[in-house]
Amino acid sequence: MKEGKSFEISQHQVLEAYKRVKANQGAGGIDGVNFAEFEKDLTNNLYKIWNRMSSGSYFPLAVKGVEIPKKNGKKRLLGIPTITDRIAQMVVCMNFEPLVEAISCADSYGYRPNRSAIEAVGITRERCWKMAWVVEYDIVGMFDNIDHELLMKAVRKHTDNKWVILYIERALVAPIQMADGTLKERSSGVPQGGVLSPVLANLFMHYAFDLWMRRENPQNPWARYADDGVIHCRSKEEAERLLEKLRTRMQDCKLEIHPEKTRIVYCRSDKYHGRHEHESFDFLGYTFRRRWVKSRQGNFFNGFTPAVSKGAKQSIRDKIREIRMSNKIVPLEKLATAMNPVIRGWTNYFSQYNASEARKTLNFVNLTLVRWIKFRSKSVKRSYGKAFRCLVNIATKSPDLFYHWQIGLKPTMR
Repeated sequence: MKEGKSFEISQHQVLEAYKRVKANQGAGGIDGVNFAEFEKDLTNNLYKIWNRMSSGSYFPLAVKGVEIPKKNGKKRLLGIPTITDRIAQMVVCMNFEPLVEAISCADSYGYRPNRSAIEAVGITRERCWKMAWVVEYDIVGMFDNIDHELLMKAVRKHTDNKWVILYIERALVAPIQMADGTLKERSSGVPQGGVLSPVLANLFMHYAFDLWMRRENPQNPWARYADDGVIHCRSKEEAERLLEKLRTRMQDCKLEIHPEKTRIVYCRSDKYHGRHEHESFDFLGYTFRRRWVKSRQGNFFNGFTPAVSKGAKQSIRDKIREIRMSNKIVPLEKLATAMNPVIRGWTNYFSQYNASEARKTLNFVNLTLVRWIKFRSKSVKRSYGKAFRCLVNIATKSPDLFYHWQIGLKPTMR
């Protein structure tokens, strides 16, 4: 430890934290400093972070409150720290996350290294074939309502590092500055948008849910992604009992099960076993329900399987439409550059199960491109047919221009 420093934090750690934060990009916080501005005096800025953190005098600024729309028409409040504070949080995260990861359960998939949402979808698919009932649950405002006292109790259980504990506590109580400039104090919750928030939320849920399920309900497999999850049961009666226990457990942990987004679902694949109130559920962008499935031998049968949900279909339509509207006068190549990462990411995720459903949705992209051509070209402005033929010609000459063309979804004349 350097003389005069309270905590042993290396400058190398701060540099590595900066590199990780820079890789994630993101907007600046309340100080208005973006990466370009921060990097004008990079060495000095990183030194200041190290010096303040290692001396114990680092205090984060308020986080920037940004409201984003939710699917239900309501808004979610994000808390965006400054770049400086994100780097400081990353230093803490680099030291604390491995401790949380070491004790995490296999069926916790959200915000974890070497874990993915599509893995959670896959294991849920397999379990639906084996167990006929599912408790689909959602926690009301989990990130906003996590109890600080209970959370810090869990933090101290896994580290006695004084500076890690200190800077987690300071990050938790940093206020939110709203759009009108007012400061909103925080006595609970972890701000969505903070570097530490996913790790802390997972740690809290590890004790509130994961270990509780393992201890009290070992016969019921589950999968959790942050505040969304599914629990598999053998009967409706078992599912009803477990749901009541879950409500009580969350109340004990000062959380609440969402009354509208939580329900008991019958995973029926055989049409002869009667009907039930809920026979489908959405999980991580996929809708699980009874469908016709084609076997490897080419035979069709009824199976309870996932495919891209209506919400996920609408999501890519909205994103593609937004890109088109904001790129009306750019060359087609630039439009492709803007659209391709969205198309590629969406396709790769939703083509994992029932790929044909995802491919149908991508036809919308071609229709969007036709509208773009109609806007750009006076000669086809009033003719959908001419614009479509123009797009076919472009796809024939440049078949790799758009990602969905590369996988066989080029527009063709019929």
